[in-house]
Amino acid sequence: MEQVSDRCPMSRPLKCIKNPAAEDRILGTSWHGKSGRSPLQALYDSDQFEQSSLQATHQQRRDLLSSVCSRYTRKRRLLTPNDLRHLVVDDVHGLLYCYVPKVACTNWKRVMMVLTGQSKYRDPLEIPANEAHVSSNLRTLSEYSTPEINHRLRNYLKFIFVREPFERLVSAYRNKFTRRYNTAFHKRYGTKIIRRHRQEPSNEALERGDDVRFEEFVYYLLDPRTQNEEPFNEHWERVHSLCHPCIIHYDVVGKYETLAEDANYVLQLVGADASVKFPSSSKTTRTTDDMTAQFFEDISPFYQRRLFNLYKMDYFLFNYSIPSYLRLR
Repeated sequence: MEQVSDRCPMSRPLKCIKNPAAEDRILGTSWHGKSGRSPLQALYDSDQFEQSSLQATHQQRRDLLSSVCSRYTRKRRLLTPNDLRHLVVDDVHGLLYCYVPKVACTNWKRVMMVLTGQSKYRDPLEIPANEAHVSSNLRTLSEYSTPEINHRLRNYLKFIFVREPFERLVSAYRNKFTRRYNTAFHKRYGTKIIRRHRQEPSNEALERGDDVRFEEFVYYLLDPRTQNEEPFNEHWERVHSLCHPCIIHYDVVGKYETLAEDANYVLQLVGADASVKFPSSSKTTRTTDDMTAQFFEDISPFYQRRLFNLYKMDYFLFNYSIPSYLRLR
């Protein structure tokens, strides 16, 4: 079970309630599944008995995450409200979900809207994608007071879904820079990338920003000016920077590669109604490992190594192997 410090996990000048029992009485919410247990109780109660292979897999993921964090994190810092913007709250069931763009987050937001009752729809797939991303439809942990945040971090089931880092990166590039309809990204990022990283760009390219090449995107990510000017966009920000897995103890680490199985596991822990099912993917345009390898063919070993170093903590934390197509030596 997560060990919560008696210090507030937030850097706000608000007083912590140091007695968990008193805190629960003051802030308590009644979220119990069909078994009468919270999802967090359901998870750790099940671990007291002989584990299924699925439970063992998730235990191994938690253990590995803890081990890598211990090895690479020397000092735990306090969380700030900005750190919690990606943690979606379900006070009905006692859930915290850290959403990672390009890792089925649209479908998870749809499911969370159904679970929290914030939707007129009962089937997640009926919710339009753009509606799932309306910020007012779901609350994030950053919107709560410090005592309320502490209470939820201690008592709610916290879960995250991750993906092979470079596959996620290529998926973000394809979605934001090769689709004609993403004009906001072309104007916001594409024009800057072309201006800085293309020799003798045409006036049209400088104005439209809609034909960014993958190698130019890589140069942009590695350019020190990029992060000096502003944080990475969430679609290519590292998972460890979005969800802070070495500060927040995640109870379930789901993977895109085993999405259906892991999503079902979370819904079982929640005790969700049988009618609430995680939408199955029918996409034929999904970014695959082979496709990712093709994008890296024209990236020199020097830039491949630098890009890997940028994303290496996501590889280590979530147990992804170094891709065989990389030429790092």
